[in-house]
Amino acid sequence: MTLLRSRRSTLVRFSSLVLAAGVLVYGYLINQRAQLIAPAPTSILYDRGGAFLAQIGHADGASGRIDYGYWPLEQLPDRVVKATLALEDRRFYDHIGIDPYAVGRAAWQNLDAVGRRSGASTIAMQVARMQQPESRTLIHKALEAGTGVLLTLRYGRDAMLGQYLRLAPYGNGSHGIAHAARLYFDKPVADLSWAEIALLSAIPQSPTRMNPLRPQGLRRAIHRGHQMLDALAKQKIIRADEAEIAHHQLDEMRMPDIPRRPDALHLILRYHELIENGQIAPASASTPLIHTTIDLTLQADITGLARQYLDHWRSAGAQQVGAMVVSRQTGEVLAQVGSTNYYGRHAGAFDYTRTQRSPGSTLKPFVYALAFERGLLKPTDMLLDLPEGASGIGDADREFLGPMLPRQALANSRNVPATNLLRSIGLETTFRFLRDLGLHDLETPADYFGLSMAIGSLPTRLDRLMRAYGALANDGQMQDLRWAREQPQPQSVRVISLDTARLITSFLSDPQARLPSFHRYGTLEYPFPVAIKTGTSQGYRDAWAIAYSEKVIVGVWIGRGDDGTMSRMTGAGSAARLVHAILDRVHGNKPGDIADARFPTPPDRKPMEVCVVNGQTNDNSCSQTLVEWLKPDEIPKVAARSPGPDATLKPVSISATAERSKNSLANADGSNPQIRLAISTPARNSQIWRNPEQPAAFDRLPLKADVQPHVPQIVWYVDGQPFAVTDPDKPVFWPIQSGEHRFQIRLPYRDETSAVVPVYVQ
Repeated sequence: MTLLRSRRSTLVRFSSLVLAAGVLVYGYLINQRAQLIAPAPTSILYDRGGAFLAQIGHADGASGRIDYGYWPLEQLPDRVVKATLALEDRRFYDHIGIDPYAVGRAAWQNLDAVGRRSGASTIAMQVARMQQPESRTLIHKALEAGTGVLLTLRYGRDAMLGQYLRLAPYGNGSHGIAHAARLYFDKPVADLSWAEIALLSAIPQSPTRMNPLRPQGLRRAIHRGHQMLDALAKQKIIRADEAEIAHHQLDEMRMPDIPRRPDALHLILRYHELIENGQIAPASASTPLIHTTIDLTLQADITGLARQYLDHWRSAGAQQVGAMVVSRQTGEVLAQVGSTNYYGRHAGAFDYTRTQRSPGSTLKPFVYALAFERGLLKPTDMLLDLPEGASGIGDADREFLGPMLPRQALANSRNVPATNLLRSIGLETTFRFLRDLGLHDLETPADYFGLSMAIGSLPTRLDRLMRAYGALANDGQMQDLRWAREQPQPQSVRVISLDTARLITSFLSDPQARLPSFHRYGTLEYPFPVAIKTGTSQGYRDAWAIAYSEKVIVGVWIGRGDDGTMSRMTGAGSAARLVHAILDRVHGNKPGDIADARFPTPPDRKPMEVCVVNGQTNDNSCSQTLVEWLKPDEIPKVAARSPGPDATLKPVSISATAERSKNSLANADGSNPQIRLAISTPARNSQIWRNPEQPAAFDRLPLKADVQPHVPQIVWYVDGQPFAVTDPDKPVFWPIQSGEHRFQIRLPYRDETSAVVPVYVQ
């Protein structure tokens, strides 16, 4: 007997320990679960006119399902609360998370095989289950019950009800009454009618069976909605006349079409990234609506144009197009086409507005701008487009156009002048300037790219080019691209002076300056002011065009996803055509329309006729001129007289300058040091071709000297005869003549001479 009592005592103690351990484990588990958690609210995006653009949802990594909603409620909507409690938990305010009456009723009905089976889940228990979904077992039901009680005790009933209305599923991926109201009826939850509330409140019981977008589901939801209205009328929550109106509206309920995402997946993915990175945030967490800058009508039109033009270019090897349209004044992105088809077989899933490619010549305007900013270039300086000094760099036309004004050199997009400017500025200085403009974020040494940085070796992206060209378009003020009304917008930053920005704009918008490389009335010319720059990368892998008008900045890239070559697809011949079509669409331009307007001019400059042969103001003896905008100190004091077509080369007499030179040199080198003379241009044994686009009398070869130490004057000799007396720091222009010629520098009344430099002219 004693042994039996001992065993019973041991069993009791063991059972008590097991029970205590179970209680502790149970308490630990429900304490871990008793936290109010919910996914972040998902955003709905609208275009600038209020049209639906997209929802940015949460992806379930396991199932691949996309869920939306989870919008918190600033205040519990009274009518929605009453309707929800009438259907889900009538004694919500009378229990602490478990309804004993409902538990007893459910147990009785579930034991009775004849009766209707029912559950006993309270709103608190449903919250516990929605926060941590698990299989429907007794253990999990017990955990849900305990968690519901602890949640109610910890946070209070109103918090539990708010959490339920945030998490409850309303079908078609929607969670939460606030999101469902916006999704199905496009209105705030506070504006829902009793009929709409009745319909939506019915859905969470079985979102699939009561899917209101399906006829059978809508009928079921309406039927349950009627039950809810009857319950509310019985509880005297709504008046009889209100219930009658709601019943009638419910019978007539026709669900509006849910807006569909437009054909702009790259654009939507960009917004998803901007939201995920915190660059765009809704103004209100309870109503996370984002009003984008996109014009969906323009977006659709540009997508159609891109596909249409690409169809014509496929035979030349083109496979993809990227395009952007940005408001010039505000920096708002109006349209973005990442590729012509996201699901296309030619790497359509890549967003080519964000893909690094060789920019061709599209960086040249910034090289010129930097040269003007640093005082290394004036509009009247002559830049050399010649084989000498080209460092192995040439142009696609395999020609050299000789001395050119900066306006012509940039407008003609000549490579040699651009690389020579880059050499003068310095690789590192230019590299840093382009990085400051946001055109790259590379830490690679500038020497890695070399002089070809100016013509395409430094990779960049279309969206970065759009931002940088915005600085040229807006008088040197650079602003970030703006994607949404809710996006914080920092102050614009001056990166280029107003004077330089307007001067570069005048270069890029001057049709006359583009001759002879680009013919008049082609793809680069418009009936309204447009500044445009094209680019073509090596091997025709990329074709670019960036343009801006008074309204917008437009950028287009054409190429292949595999970085393959195309067949002579140039920026001017392809991308510029699409840019032209887009600008015509934006401006509503029709054939024959001509606008009497121009870009703002540099305020401190005056228009002057400049001779393209030598950069001097015209004295009516120069047949080829351009209008240039000059500062007062840049206007040449003496006009240049160019020789007539029949003029022959005559030696320049130095007798008039001999005495002045003798005195100057005596003062300069009283100690009579050795002076080193060298010809830096032309290079020894250069082969020069006359420019076929210019009259013979206006072909000029620049002559440049390198004199150490500096002397006031030198004498240039051509073929043994004195040609000109000049300051050694200033170039001299020799009228090109066919044949073999010899150049030499001498000092007046000194023995020093340079080596003879032979040159061959064809």
